[in-house]
Amino acid sequence: MNILFIHQNFPGQYKHLAPALARAGHRCVALTLRVEKATQWQGVQILPYRIRRKPGQNLHPWLVDFETKLLRGESCYLAARELKEKGFEPDLIVAHPGWGESMFLRDLWPNARIGLYYELYYTLRDGDMGFDPEFPQKASEVEAMRLRLKNLNNMMHLEVGDMGISPTQFQANTFPEAFRDRISVIHDGIDTEHVRPNPQATLEIGGGVTVTPEDEVITFVNRNLEPYRGYHIFMRALPQLLKERPKARVLLVGGDEVSYGAKPPEGRTWKQIFIDEVRGKIATPDWERVHFLGKVPYERFLSLLQVSSAHVYLTYPFVLSWSLIEAMSAGAPIVASDTAPLHEAVHHGVTGRLFPFFEPDRLVEEVCAVLEDREMAAELGRSARKFAQETYDLRSICLPNQMQWIDRLASMEPGRITM
Repeated sequence: MNILFIHQNFPGQYKHLAPALARAGHRCVALTLRVEKATQWQGVQILPYRIRRKPGQNLHPWLVDFETKLLRGESCYLAARELKEKGFEPDLIVAHPGWGESMFLRDLWPNARIGLYYELYYTLRDGDMGFDPEFPQKASEVEAMRLRLKNLNNMMHLEVGDMGISPTQFQANTFPEAFRDRISVIHDGIDTEHVRPNPQATLEIGGGVTVTPEDEVITFVNRNLEPYRGYHIFMRALPQLLKERPKARVLLVGGDEVSYGAKPPEGRTWKQIFIDEVRGKIATPDWERVHFLGKVPYERFLSLLQVSSAHVYLTYPFVLSWSLIEAMSAGAPIVASDTAPLHEAVHHGVTGRLFPFFEPDRLVEEVCAVLEDREMAAELGRSARKFAQETYDLRSICLPNQMQWIDRLASMEPGRITM
């Protein structure tokens, strides 16, 4: 089959699926903004597209988000049309619609079967919006209208996709009923053979300090250090945590930018804002046990998980991070926020410990309990890894399920909007 992948940052969620399909003998082509020149990657032909039009001026602020997606949809359509003119006819189109790129592909190829990656539908109920009272919505009724427009792209794709895939049940359930019947819940997958415990792991953290699994190490990982992933809650727990555990070292991974949610005040970073908030409560010798590692290479990230005595993960009701499942696969004892996305992976007292998101004191209690009882911590780590292997393993579970999903998509009558 001819299979066309669409992802603005290809391979993204398709980094295992696309090569697997190429190895199976299918012709795989990808359109992406990530490259400037055509290239080959693991059997996949990667072609660039570029944004053809500049954003408008004086646009209503509620429409800015949709216009960005519209510009990408138009630009991707034009690049796809050039591909069509060269004779390429996809049997399947596999796309992440989050940036709007696949918006018009049904018009170009009405007979192709289109499978979409349904990542998140924005909602005011039981989701991230309005979850954190520290960052309130300026006007809830206005926010509801803005959010409805933010979902325009999702709604446009209702008539585009034949089938969908979502990595977690929580994410699938954010979508309206009209979407859910066509969504299969299949995680992207973690290579649990590569991401595994290592009793001999070491991690250099600067200043001549190296930590191992024998040390007391508390870890916290964000793509960027920001409130959406609970950085402010973790930092507020630090003063008491450092007092309670005088031998512990705290390792934080994450950048200074913003991945989700509101930007910090002009000229500041969320990282520094919350450092400033707690620094005066922490004695200098204790502060020297706190290590901000920035963004780290993947193998260094794995070493960090392998030396972790307690891995803390927090999130708003939002997309679940790969890093949480990787920490479980590495056998790290998990202490996590009791928020909806976690309930599929962290079962309290079995695969980790849960605490209320907004209670730093409870975070301290749970981390201290894990650090105090090494036998319990080891059992949590073993159970977490077993669950990751049985639920999220790339080779034995997730990739085979993704390949079966492709087979089901290929067997459909093209252009239908129900499974």
